[in-house]
Amino acid sequence: MFSKVLVANRGEIAVRINQTLLAMGIVPIAVYSDSDAGAPHVITAEQSVALPGSTAEDTYLDIAGLVQAARDSGADAIHPGYGFLSENPEFARACQDAGITFIGPAPESMALLGDKLRSKDIAVAAGVPTVPACQPGDAAAAEFAEQWGFPLMVKAAAGGGGRGMRLVQRRQDLDGDMELASREAQAAFGDGRVFLERYVANPRHVEVQVLADAHGHTIHLGERECSIQRRHQKIIEETPSPVLTPELCQRMGNAAVALARQAGYVNAGTVEFLLDARSGEFYFLEMNARLQVEHPITEVVLGLDMVEWQIRIAGGEPLTLQQADIQPQGHAVECRIYAEDPYRDFVPSTGTLLRWRPPSGPGLRLDSGVVEGQEVSIYYDPMLAKLIAWAPTRELSLRRMEVALSQFLALGVITNIPLLRAVMEHAQFRRGDYDTGFLEWNPAVTRPADSQETRTMARALAAWASQQPVESVMPSVGDDRRFSVSPWQSAGDRRLP
Repeated sequence: MFSKVLVANRGEIAVRINQTLLAMGIVPIAVYSDSDAGAPHVITAEQSVALPGSTAEDTYLDIAGLVQAARDSGADAIHPGYGFLSENPEFARACQDAGITFIGPAPESMALLGDKLRSKDIAVAAGVPTVPACQPGDAAAAEFAEQWGFPLMVKAAAGGGGRGMRLVQRRQDLDGDMELASREAQAAFGDGRVFLERYVANPRHVEVQVLADAHGHTIHLGERECSIQRRHQKIIEETPSPVLTPELCQRMGNAAVALARQAGYVNAGTVEFLLDARSGEFYFLEMNARLQVEHPITEVVLGLDMVEWQIRIAGGEPLTLQQADIQPQGHAVECRIYAEDPYRDFVPSTGTLLRWRPPSGPGLRLDSGVVEGQEVSIYYDPMLAKLIAWAPTRELSLRRMEVALSQFLALGVITNIPLLRAVMEHAQFRRGDYDTGFLEWNPAVTRPADSQETRTMARALAAWASQQPVESVMPSVGDDRRFSVSPWQSAGDRRLP
């Protein structure tokens, strides 16, 4: 087993990986930029290496700098976390060339699955259903549009997360939308290739977690429902899915395992599907060759540590888990806490965390990368933390999450906590009757509540937090969303079930 592992990431995922490394008796090594000196992921590591710069590009995306940091600190391996370079085959190859183990799939598998067009070919070869698609040339695009009609989706071949993705409603918009999507893809991924795909209306987004070792053993760890999204990016996930039957669960799990085996995949990965809940048909979307943001809900229903399994597999150990061992217990839901304004098109929010008081109680887990007093800057992704609630039943886990969100005190930056609470309380969501268009079809959820009580409390809490007049805390007193509070937080009339 490794003696030292460099964590090539920051924020809550780096803190989370540090915890597992320490529990395994492995020394975690942090890297940090100028603006991250003293951040939680640095404090929780046993060693740390300062890298030049204060932005992602000149620190956490510097392949040569990260590999050199691993060498200088004596690391046996590098864990990339997620985001940044986690799905960059050149980074995995650079680690390999330096004699440092990359805790993730081989660069060849990563490159293969990172290309959506090639990954579709793998899915077809594995017998996994896919959405009809076409790599557009002038004739091909016209023929495809004629065959399937509009709307159609344009997607980036080299990446995801909603970048390089456009919904084309009319034939006269096709060429222009493909050109715009290609420019977005080039800017985001350095690869301007796009493709056309048949539009699946009102789908659910369901993914299946897989683990595969280097000894030919591949299993799946069940599914996660990820349909509550903004800008094609997930904000709420739950497991198990409220709509999957046991038979459909088995079919999707088998498909995910078949695809991973077809790709020769080793380590943890996630196969994502679009699901037509009405017909029960599902279609391969993509495979993420890394740890997922939402992995904690799988961990809490299965009682296992996925980061530990990533490390053991990378160290050459065989999986000791059998498919029959995978028996989820209870229900879990995760909410991503972002520093952003959901009522102003999710624009990121910056500032100092004047107060950071997460909830605690039975069945709750918080994966956080921030502390009180920390500056939330413009340089990185605005996710502050992930709140996870587990309970024996879905109804109770959602209730726990609803109350926990009402007790979450975050002052100094605008957060999406009010939006998350609104979703939790929505009758349609509580019934499990939702799809990826939930926020679009429920505009009331993304409208701010105009409560005099809330505004008064926001001012009072801001003044209390800083022990100064509220006007000195925020020049524009009217913008109370910077203080993500609820009247319940002072009433003391809600308790975690």
